[in-house]
Formats: sequence, structure tokens, C-alpha cells
Amino acid sequence: MYKQTVALKDVKCHAFHGYYPEEQLIGCIFMVDVKVEFDPHPDTENLEKTVNYEVLNHIILSEMANTQKLLETVVKNILDRVRNSYPFLSSAKVGIRKLNPPMKGEIGHSYVELSFSE
Repeated sequence: MYKQTVALKDVKCHAFHGYYPEEQLIGCIFMVDVKVEFDPHPDTENLEKTVNYEVLNHIILSEMANTQKLLETVVKNILDRVRNSYPFLSSAKVGIRKLNPPMKGEIGHSYVELSFSE
């Protein structure tokens, strides 16, 4: 049995998520990944029968523009919208990396991920 995967990786966004007020003022660079799986439709040339990654990108960008204190909220909002847009998904995963988080030491990124599967 086939499983179809559609994904966007490293969607780069400047956004203002963060628990501390200064994070919401200066913002940070984030990288977002979304990966979904589903049973492929036989009509592989019909965009209405698959997951449109332009729709995924729109969901990512609109949720990243909606400032939240915690990335846990952002990943849940993205995942919920993806699932609502494509109820036939068998699994989905959303991850957000905050590049150079404002903490002591040299940290490449912090990371929050949320997934679901049937």
C-alpha cells in the first residue's frame, strides 16, 4: 500500500513569538516544517485530490504572523488548521525552530514539535 507525503521544510519567518516582552518587540527568525501523510488518490494529476503545499505555506505564514507567547500554541494552531483543511490525513507533524534564542550560551535553535496519527 502506498503512502503519500507532502512537506514544506525550512519555511523562514521573522515573527514576534516569545514569552518575554522584549521577544515580542524585536522578534526572531523561525524555521517551520510541516509534513503530512495520506493514502494517495488514483488521480495524481488533480490538485483537489492531494495536499496543496501552497495552502500549507499560507497556513504557516498566517499563524506565524499571529503573535503568541509560546511556540506550543503556534504549532498546535498550525496543526489544527492543516487537519481541518485536509481531513483525510493519516498523520501530520509540525515543528518550529527559533534560531539563536535569547539565552546565555551559544544555542543554534530551540525546537517545538507536535504530531498526530490515526
